[in-house]
Amino acid sequence: MNLSYFISKRISREQRQGFASAIHNIAIASIGIGLAASIISFLVMHGFQETVKNKVYGFNGHMLVTRLTMSNSTEERPMNYHVEPYVHPEKYPFVVHMQEFAHKPGLVKTKDDEVLGVLLKGVGKSYDVNAFRDNMVDGKFFDFPDSGYAHQVIISKIIAGKLNAKVGDNLVIHFFQNPIRSRKLTVSGIYETNLSEYFDSQVILGDIRMIQKLNDWSDSLAGGLEVFVRDTAPEAVEADAFALSEAMDLDFSVELIRDKYVQVFEWLNLISRQVNILLFIILTVVCVNMISIILILVMERTQMIGMLKAMGATDRTIRFVFLYNGINLLVKGLLLGNALALGLCFLQDQTKIIKLNAHDYYMSFVPIAWHWEVIAMLNLLTFLVVTIVLLIPTIVIARINPIKAIRFD
Repeated sequence: MNLSYFISKRISREQRQGFASAIHNIAIASIGIGLAASIISFLVMHGFQETVKNKVYGFNGHMLVTRLTMSNSTEERPMNYHVEPYVHPEKYPFVVHMQEFAHKPGLVKTKDDEVLGVLLKGVGKSYDVNAFRDNMVDGKFFDFPDSGYAHQVIISKIIAGKLNAKVGDNLVIHFFQNPIRSRKLTVSGIYETNLSEYFDSQVILGDIRMIQKLNDWSDSLAGGLEVFVRDTAPEAVEADAFALSEAMDLDFSVELIRDKYVQVFEWLNLISRQVNILLFIILTVVCVNMISIILILVMERTQMIGMLKAMGATDRTIRFVFLYNGINLLVKGLLLGNALALGLCFLQDQTKIIKLNAHDYYMSFVPIAWHWEVIAMLNLLTFLVVTIVLLIPTIVIARINPIKAIRFD
């Protein structure tokens, strides 16, 4: 058996009581709490990022294809959306789905004479209704008839509150064009994304064929295409956008959603930086604590070190005694940290006990994203960093004089 490991086990066995035991418990608790805080922070961070991104992407896709225009109007220039990637998606394996859309501003009037400016987003039969159902809080998504257009709309919870409207109520929408046209539509459902600044405060969903009829467009025209891709990593999306633009005419524009809603994605990146800073601080505190604890253990065992040196033990052998001791504490701390973090995250994931202000955070509770590779990375990083740092306090062993150490009291 390895001599250093054998002595380390004997020391650990003897230090289960008294002052040394308290030092060991403090070390384990500091590592466990630090790792737990890191794991919880990263899982919550990824939960925030994925929840917000899914809301934004679910409402708009990962990129938009529209015709180039110098106007700042909310209405797009009409384009024939039967482009090559839409007609032959098999030639573009990175594309998961494409769906046509168009926008048209209007003024809503209810039976109570309440009015509100809105932006009607017209969608077609290709719209991914199943993906949008996660945002539905009441009613159902309207059905697309075989002929004509659906006379129903989906409004947000915010708009419903402002208009005092509910599912089944009729709305009269006046569209801004010459001459002004009006349509009487029925509320078939109410949605909520909590992204009030971008969607809930103004956007309602309707049949794109109604916009086509209002604008005197043919069935092959739309305001643009929403494109969903397989790999959502920023570099991959940029590469996909470039490949997609190569397949389009020169007067078409391919815009990344993260560029359109840059403030949201910058906020998410800021959260990542803050969590990384927190991880650095936690590791620093844990390392300082472990250095202090190993130094205390070395001082407590000064006589033993002197005796081992007098018997011919090398500095390396003695250093590894305390290194094994420190690693033993580290492993126990890691087990405690994982149990604490995973238990708390599981509790939050199942009960949603910690609530949030949806207006400020775009969600009503703290989300948890289970990324096991992140948990493994944090465990490995903590183990490696603390293990390397444990070598620092053991350097003092080489400076201990065996004669003075044996007489040390």
